[in-house]
Amino acid sequence: MPEALEAMLPFMKGDFGNPSSIHSWARKPREAVREARASIAECIGAEPEEIFFTSGGTEADNWAVKGSEGGLLVSAYEHHAVLNAVAHEAGRGRIVVHARPTRNGMIGVRQIADAWQKGIGLVSVMTANNELGTINDVGALAVEVHSRGALFHTDAVQAVGHIPINVRELDVDFLSASAHKFNGPKGIGFLFIRKGLKVASLLDGGQQEDGRRAGTENVAAIVGMAAALKANCARMAQVGKRLEGLAERLRAELVAAFPNAVFPGGDAPRQLPGFVSVALPGRSGEGLVHILDLKGIAVSAGAACDSRNTQVSHVLKAIRLPVCQARGVIRISLGAENTLEDVRRIVDAMR
Repeated sequence: MPEALEAMLPFMKGDFGNPSSIHSWARKPREAVREARASIAECIGAEPEEIFFTSGGTEADNWAVKGSEGGLLVSAYEHHAVLNAVAHEAGRGRIVVHARPTRNGMIGVRQIADAWQKGIGLVSVMTANNELGTINDVGALAVEVHSRGALFHTDAVQAVGHIPINVRELDVDFLSASAHKFNGPKGIGFLFIRKGLKVASLLDGGQQEDGRRAGTENVAAIVGMAAALKANCARMAQVGKRLEGLAERLRAELVAAFPNAVFPGGDAPRQLPGFVSVALPGRSGEGLVHILDLKGIAVSAGAACDSRNTQVSHVLKAIRLPVCQARGVIRISLGAENTLEDVRRIVDAMR
């Protein structure tokens, strides 16, 4: 995103000071980090002191999970950043419970209640699923979890910058985000931690991030993330409406070309704008990825972070999608620069 690059360049060329130092070279980087924190906080309805910079969504998820106390209840279709962190904690003796999503890819209050066990201290449910595009009612989940005396974390990596997010309205305790998902630089993200909560630090070292996250701040990436998020939020409504229209047209053209097409999670109440998960029974999702790649079209089969694994993903297993359909699933993510012509290209390339 041009706005992100423009914001980053001064700190990649000359303003190289360490923002945690006390000499004059540190002043401009320190002020830039302060402004970026405030900008990000404003975008999600938080206070600046509730935003903590991380190396990305994975670290933010790990921090929320490993820094909490008590048993853990998570949805069975979380990103592996959450699931593997939870598995690590299970190895340390913490109680771990999984809530199974509905067949249309949702986690609701009923799923939390059915999975609940005594001793749960943290519940983690993603805002939007990265393979289905389904959006959960995080606010309702937070109310249910708080009524049971536990804290609530949401992995909002797929959602921040694409749909309205306000941590006060949602009443979440922790929220994870990653800049590269909203056109910012890779390797930077943040964790929202509600004011007043005590969370164990994930990294030991210096006193950066109010003494809660050690490590010299990546100033260029931080300001780039803030600029990208601000730009995305400013155009969110306009771009979102347009992408919803393109996704609807893509589904219609896929059905016309492939009458047996199946859309996992497609009948959920809400989906991310521009997101289409489709299964073509009898076709290989991995094969479709290669065919489209040769024609200059990038899509994913299963989770993008699991691109070497040709097995049915844990998400599709969790929603009980039949294997004959699951092996043919690809995920298509349309962006702000995509057009109706791109939609036609995708369908023609799959024939």
